[in-house]
Amino acid sequence: MPDHPAPATPMPGVLLCEADGPPVRTERDALDLIGDAWYHRAHLVAIPAGRLHEDFWRLSTRVAGEIIQKFANYRIKVAVIGDISGQVASSGALRDWVREANRGDELWFLPDLEALRARFPDEPAATDL
Repeated sequence: MPDHPAPATPMPGVLLCEADGPPVRTERDALDLIGDAWYHRAHLVAIPAGRLHEDFWRLSTRVAGEIIQKFANYRIKVAVIGDISGQVASSGALRDWVREANRGDELWFLPDLEALRARFPDEPAATDL
């Protein structure tokens, strides 16, 4: 958990992870973010695509499933923010997963924060991480 409260953001209810933070590779990494989300009373964690370890993008490693399942277990939504066109172009399975995820409301792959704002116009309490 952070040592101090994070400043408020323009997106209530969303924990925005910094692009230069540690990579997200393991369930432990996911639990750290979940703890931060609970601490800041956020219901969605926005993770820059660049923070996700390369194994996340290879579905055969099961890393993506393990990480996303942790968030689902704690009922915290996830938005992966950034350009993932290179990863999607190299994997039909990943492309299909991204398309299906974006149809739901628990996991989104979005190009930028504006796309996220469009999905959450009026949500309670938020912070930056």
